[in-house]
Amino acid sequence: MNKEEISRIEERVRKKLNAVQLDCAAMPAGRVRFSGDGVIKIDGLRNAKYGELLDVGGVAQAIVLGLNENDVDAIVLSEEDKASAGMIVKATGRIVEVPVGKKLLGRVVNPLGVPIDGLGQIKGALRRPIEAAAPEIVDRGKVDAPLQTGILAIDAMVPIGRGQRELIIGDRRTGKTSVAVDAILNQKGKDVLCVYVAVGQKASSVAAILHTLREYGAMDYTVIVCSTAKDSAPLQYIAPYSGCAIAEEFMYAGKDVLIVYDDLSKHAVAYRAMSLLLKRPPGREAYPGDVFYLHSRLLERAAKLSEEKGGGSITALPIVETMAGDISAYVPTNIISITDGQIYLESDLFHAGIRPAVNVGLSVSRVGSSAQIAGMKKVSGKLRLDLSQYRELAVFAQFGSDLDGNTVARLEQGKRTTETLKQDIHATLAVEKQIVLLYVTMKELLKDVPVEKIVAFNAEFLTYLELHYPDILQSIRETGDISMDIGITIEDAVTECKKTFGKE
Repeated sequence: MNKEEISRIEERVRKKLNAVQLDCAAMPAGRVRFSGDGVIKIDGLRNAKYGELLDVGGVAQAIVLGLNENDVDAIVLSEEDKASAGMIVKATGRIVEVPVGKKLLGRVVNPLGVPIDGLGQIKGALRRPIEAAAPEIVDRGKVDAPLQTGILAIDAMVPIGRGQRELIIGDRRTGKTSVAVDAILNQKGKDVLCVYVAVGQKASSVAAILHTLREYGAMDYTVIVCSTAKDSAPLQYIAPYSGCAIAEEFMYAGKDVLIVYDDLSKHAVAYRAMSLLLKRPPGREAYPGDVFYLHSRLLERAAKLSEEKGGGSITALPIVETMAGDISAYVPTNIISITDGQIYLESDLFHAGIRPAVNVGLSVSRVGSSAQIAGMKKVSGKLRLDLSQYRELAVFAQFGSDLDGNTVARLEQGKRTTETLKQDIHATLAVEKQIVLLYVTMKELLKDVPVEKIVAFNAEFLTYLELHYPDILQSIRETGDISMDIGITIEDAVTECKKTFGKE
């Protein structure tokens, strides 16, 4: 073989080597210097980013939550004892992702998207980062379509619109979760998908909610993201963001979504525990300085998109627990300032048998009547004012016996209105039935019905209406309004029902 042939062979080999592309890339890596209480300190990850997902020794995952001059602070997502000093840590260049899409409907998953309902793996689902920017203002539409909760007191006085953020606040055991669950149950057949996020709840409580949703057929359109009290603080911390990512996938596909965060008080406590372990300086009530950003970046992702962006929406119902009715505490005031109103449930009303225990004076919806249909606007216009005046008069009336006729009439009507607004748990009402009941109350047609029999009469009257005047309910359902002729027919139906009430 001569020199020319050797040089030609060398040239061909050189071209082939130059054409080879290597797929491997150098990934930043470091080593765990300290591990304790779910917090690890890592040396060597100079280019790590805040919120980045780390691979700890191939056996655990962690999230970067602190960037220091000489090391990186991270929290371990799995069991704390899996990460130990000396382990190699690799940066992934990604943030935590969860499976999303229709395949999650009817399932119960943990904050990492792993099924915990015993129904097998979720195969072929899309994935989405748990952190995302909120929709731009120019991409948002008007919040004017109602999201009916099926709860008369809320739909009439504190209406919720699709795309709104309405806080449910109150002391422990005042019915906050029941209101949220009823709102989910009422979405059946309304083309609204639901996500229920349990943060720091007892496993038995979540199991009871799951049983209720299955019993009423609501799991067909619901996803439960569950981080119980026994889960680590990092898992409780990411749970609401995981739930929001699942909801966002539906919203950007043009769907309307209702998401419940139950509750953000425990979410803030979990974040406080993590922050104190990370040696961050404590502020008011020992919470870190960025606890406002913790919830604002979550709740701002709830929105009504414009028609150009698909017209989907996320309606958020965050729940916050107060201590002894103190809504001026740090976390409640933060979330009140972020949301578009609040439903305040009062323990005194709850124990007095007024359920749902909605305090009219402290509850507000900043969307207001723009999220109500025409018929509801007509019959609920004065309801809030009348009920507030009744509550004030009732306080003063117990100190004096000499009351004028007008005051006595207001008190009697107020009692009947209060009874009408009472509602059993999981007994949601269709909007046309709500409008009929409020019309009867507004026109004061039940003066001759004893107060203690108002609830029974209303139930019997709705049944009577379905049997003898089905066209009335159908007309209100189809038009969303109540005409003068329908009003006259309702008044006649009330008179007829009174004749037979209590005789069977």
